[in-house]
Amino acid sequence: MLELRADDPIMQELDFKPYRYTTKRQAKQFRPTSNHAQTIDIETPWGGVLTGKSGDYLVNEYDNPKDQWVVDKDIFEESYQELENGVYYKKAIVELVPLTQITNNPDQEIIIHSLEGPLTVRSGDFHLARGITGEVWPIPNEGIPNNLEPVE
Repeated sequence: MLELRADDPIMQELDFKPYRYTTKRQAKQFRPTSNHAQTIDIETPWGGVLTGKSGDYLVNEYDNPKDQWVVDKDIFEESYQELENGVYYKKAIVELVPLTQITNNPDQEIIIHSLEGPLTVRSGDFHLARGITGEVWPIPNEGIPNNLEPVE
């Protein structure tokens, strides 16, 4: 199975396009007490598992609190701006490219190594997103029109 990491040479060849998020999000910092587990596993809607560590943020779309994901503490604090208590918008530009640009086959599965763990996705259903530190993660195609807009 094809695997993709942020530092793979192919990343320099891909035709990433800049996008900006248009939706609000809720977020809460994961701060376990010392006598509790210092990591948390969050299951994605497509069946992957992301692992957060103490200090990371648990984020969800404002209108969908059950669909959570993990964002590294430093990346969250650089990328998001608080609008009101617990409500944020992502101010950082995100770069996107269809995963089919890599696989040339919409049915091929690919493992994306995000900061929070590896995720296996069907390339025809996802784009590859790249963030402010070059980190990568898969983003479902269906969520792009409602949550992101191209940056001109």
